[in-house]
Amino acid sequence: MAILKLARMGHPVLLTRADPVPDPTAPEIRRLLADMIETLDDAGGVGLAAPQVHVPLRLFIYKVPERRVSTIEGDEPRALSAVINPELTLIEGDPVEDWEGCLSIPGMTALIPRAARIILTGTDASGTEFTRQAAGFHARVIQHETDHLDGILYPARMTDMRMIGFADEITKFREDILAVHHNHTL
Repeated sequence: MAILKLARMGHPVLLTRADPVPDPTAPEIRRLLADMIETLDDAGGVGLAAPQVHVPLRLFIYKVPERRVSTIEGDEPRALSAVINPELTLIEGDPVEDWEGCLSIPGMTALIPRAARIILTGTDASGTEFTRQAAGFHARVIQHETDHLDGILYPARMTDMRMIGFADEITKFREDILAVHHNHTL
């Protein structure tokens, strides 16, 4: 296993649609997933898409830590999971805004609207097809990682360009920033 180099915003691999994985059980896919797991553990994130490690394939890994779960029904902790060739269905409803960061945009965070509920269909690392529903943070991380597979970075989802900044500044002034945002959107 190896820690892979992360592609950062500005690299072309992050701007194009990734190719489908023809055989989810192929040895090179298992090796890639193992390396991505080690890379994610080293970076300390909750999700990592193959394009972020310079591999333009439609797969990602993610987890939902207990500390990130909300009170929304369907937002549950999830152990590290692999998703290959995902398809998303956004469930109707008002989008929910929350702060997102990205390993490919280190040190930054922005307020991003996302669907509160989704249905995810894909294949797991053993080659088994699955369908699952997710809500809250669980749904958010899946949407974020799937965006990577479509060449979309989170700033493209922003509705108020003032709501991006360095993560440490946003953490210090979150309430003040949100007050400005809500006054502006009323």
